[in-house]
Amino acid sequence: MAAGKEIRGKIKSVENTKKITKAMEMVAASKMRKAQERMHAARPYSEKIRRMAHNLGKANPEYVHPFMEHNHAKAEGFIVVTTDKGLCGGLNTNVLRAVTQKLKELQAKGHSAKAVAIGNKGLGFLGRSGVQVVAQAVQLGDTPHIDKLIGPVKALLDAYVEGEISAVHLCYTKFINTMKQEPVVEQLLPLSADRLQHEGEHGSWDYLYEPDAHTVIEELLLRYVEALVYQAVAESMASEQSARMVAMKAATDNAGNVINELKLVYNKTRQAAITKELSEIVAGAAAV
Repeated sequence: MAAGKEIRGKIKSVENTKKITKAMEMVAASKMRKAQERMHAARPYSEKIRRMAHNLGKANPEYVHPFMEHNHAKAEGFIVVTTDKGLCGGLNTNVLRAVTQKLKELQAKGHSAKAVAIGNKGLGFLGRSGVQVVAQAVQLGDTPHIDKLIGPVKALLDAYVEGEISAVHLCYTKFINTMKQEPVVEQLLPLSADRLQHEGEHGSWDYLYEPDAHTVIEELLLRYVEALVYQAVAESMASEQSARMVAMKAATDNAGNVINELKLVYNKTRQAAITKELSEIVAGAAAV
């Protein structure tokens, strides 16, 4: 029964794996709820600051913020938001595939790329792709803090203001629902009119600036960009937990199927061994 012993070992191994994937599924389900609540809580702020930025931009046309000015540098910046850990299906693969496509378009135009990596998976990908990583933010944990994001992102914002790069793109995974997450590559800088006009249909507002329009608009647009990056990280974390829960559930179900198949093979092997032993006993008795 050497074959039967080997099969029993495989069954035990798959059962242990099933316990792990089931535990990870339950943990991801718990974290997913909190991540979704955090993501939904951040959306009203980003929508409100988008509306204010749009109205301020129209209310004071004599001042143009550097974030809204175009330049012709031969490089572009990327903020790549991925996860620190794996085991979340094709989440990272999908967003990195979109980044790869954008990088190929840049190479076709003869432009180079600079990047900020948020998450270990994106950092490893950018290193393998030969893209210059100017800053990174990894091991953010389950709760993103904007203080940890401002520093790395500011490296690209400063490069844009100084004219070193012509655009900044934000690459992340947008949370649609538990079963669907969508990779997104959107232009963060320069701020376009369409980007700011999301809430502009309600008409323009008139403002009294304190201390002055220059200071107010400069601070507001900086907070606006930071809010967009934070929202992207929150969306990515909610997508990560949802994708991990679905992936671990699929792994648990597959482990159950493998166990059933191995038990069937084990029973067939055991039955064949018993039948062979009985045949040998009967043959021996007949010979006597």
